[in-house]
Amino acid sequence: MIVLNLPSFEYQLKNSENKTYIFDVIRKKYIQLTPEEWVRQHFVHLLINQKAYPKSLISIEKQLTINKLKKRTDIVVYNNLGLPQLIVECKAPSIKINQTVFDQIARYNLNLQAKYLVLTNGLQHFFAEFDLQKQGVTFIDDIPKY
Repeated sequence: MIVLNLPSFEYQLKNSENKTYIFDVIRKKYIQLTPEEWVRQHFVHLLINQKAYPKSLISIEKQLTINKLKKRTDIVVYNNLGLPQLIVECKAPSIKINQTVFDQIARYNLNLQAKYLVLTNGLQHFFAEFDLQKQGVTFIDDIPKY
């Protein structure tokens, strides 16, 4: 897999039926290793190891319904009250972060109303703070620690 612009971590891989799987510490099982999953696992470990977010407050591939369509968020981090605090949209390193990707996470946030949004392809990262009162977004340098 490609080297990402994210901290490295000790990961567990296994091979089965000509496919490679990576252990997900949140879902507590092996997940097929795709370029997007590689980015997601790196970002999950950044949240846990660098930003001190508790594993128990992190959800992966949470399902939500938008205009009667079922969608899945890559990573949602909740606060102690169980409310969404942070949404992370992960893309494969080959996917450019553009307005379409930003629109995707913004649609998710219409339902979730998280304070922080992150877009990453593992090479580039964009961080934004969502103002619930003004319904506006300000780009910021980084997300806060837990």
